[in-house]
Amino acid sequence: MSIDEQCRILREDLAAAYRLMALFGMTDLVFTHLSVRLPGAENRFLVNPYGFLFEEITASSLVEVDADGLPRQKTSYAVNPAGFVIHSAVHRARHDVACVMHTHTLAGMVVAAQRQGILPISQISIEFARNVGFHSYEGIADDDNLDERERLVRDLGSNQALILENHGLLTVGRSVAEAFYRMFYLNRSCQIQVAAQSCGTPLYAPSDATVDRTYAQYVADTDKEMLVWTALRRKLDREQPDYRL
Repeated sequence: MSIDEQCRILREDLAAAYRLMALFGMTDLVFTHLSVRLPGAENRFLVNPYGFLFEEITASSLVEVDADGLPRQKTSYAVNPAGFVIHSAVHRARHDVACVMHTHTLAGMVVAAQRQGILPISQISIEFARNVGFHSYEGIADDDNLDERERLVRDLGSNQALILENHGLLTVGRSVAEAFYRMFYLNRSCQIQVAAQSCGTPLYAPSDATVDRTYAQYVADTDKEMLVWTALRRKLDREQPDYRL
């Protein structure tokens, strides 16, 4: 497959992820970003044009930027370099990562304000029992605090997800499919936790041994992300085919 064909596929994948974020109510108007690393050139990424709602994103409207979030293509769309700070830190440090997703969902921000993080109180939540890091809040992430990038990368470590305390959620993946699957179910875990806590009754959690066994079962299932992604792409092709434009 040529580089151009790989880039076209990545554009469609990332545009699909933006549309799905909007479809599932995981947006913050025009803020937050999803990014993917492009093949064939060092430190080149795709991000959303600043000021677009996620439901408006198309494959061709995505903007190619460098590691500083500056455009590296001719574009009539604005880009928000400050919004790419978190992404650039992860992309620079984690070469195993192709896609980074950051959200400000309501449930995600509620759990990000809690000291204990994700509680293993549901089968879905247990998938995140052993692979979520925590990063303390240091203010709005921008270039005025470059040292925070090092701490953010340290706190993510080799994990596949990060709770940005008092801020939101972040997931990474080797593909858009992986990162989206993790964000969807990390946010769903937060929704379950907030709903369970609202009942005002004691919460039951499985034993550590059961959590370990269930987590290992999730890790062993290597097909789940692509099964979900393929189904969601079929849904978009039926309902919002213009995302490919």
